[in-house]
Amino acid sequence: MVTKLEHVNVTVSDLDRSIALVQDVFGWKLRWRGGSIHSGESAHVGDDETYVALYRHPEQAGRPVDSYTTTGGLNHIGVLVEDLDAVEAKVKAAGLEPHSHADYEPGRRFYFRDHDGTEWEVVSYL
Repeated sequence: MVTKLEHVNVTVSDLDRSIALVQDVFGWKLRWRGGSIHSGESAHVGDDETYVALYRHPEQAGRPVDSYTTTGGLNHIGVLVEDLDAVEAKVKAAGLEPHSHADYEPGRRFYFRDHDGTEWEVVSYL
């Protein structure tokens, strides 16, 4: 039996900006967009098998101070890419700052925070 993670759902402040970011940085496509829970709006952005659900609530609250110390907090979203350097260039072009670069067995990685403070880990095993 094969088990895969299908999606993760994260709340964003600007749905259009978040869709554009993940499409540009990761080359993902918009799979679906529409009304969602609590009178919000969601978009599913990814590939044919997996995606990130981006959710915008009409009455947005602030984000937690530190997800790593908040029980149930989202610490980061990990994305596997073929060309780490090309993705890093796109992150920089979006005005975001890559950090915590590391070469480790079996690959390389860096992190960045998007406009809402959500942390993304970008990793390559090539």
